[in-house]
Amino acid sequence: MAKKREHEDGSDPKPRKKKQKIAGMLGIGLDGGDGQTRITRGKNFVLWGGSQDTHAIMQETAIKVNESLDKQGKQLEDVTPSELREIFHQVTDSLGIHREGE
Repeated sequence: MAKKREHEDGSDPKPRKKKQKIAGMLGIGLDGGDGQTRITRGKNFVLWGGSQDTHAIMQETAIKVNESLDKQGKQLEDVTPSELREIFHQVTDSLGIHREGE
């Protein structure tokens, strides 16, 4: 078994870098039957496809999720999946969007 290399003072010779978290939201609309390809990119999201109405709802949702994060002083990569789910629920409720299964 290889011995770990250390400095004389016992410290690790290479300080370990903190792994950078990367997070993003992806929205895919499947109801676009009008021949248009809609793509919207934001600071941490990409939205693709959908009808004009669906794409507009995805845009508003992504914007409002980011506004909510900003109000909390957080970035997308700072929240847990359950926190993000709660933010999405609050946003979709405020927009009057019905979620399947509820």
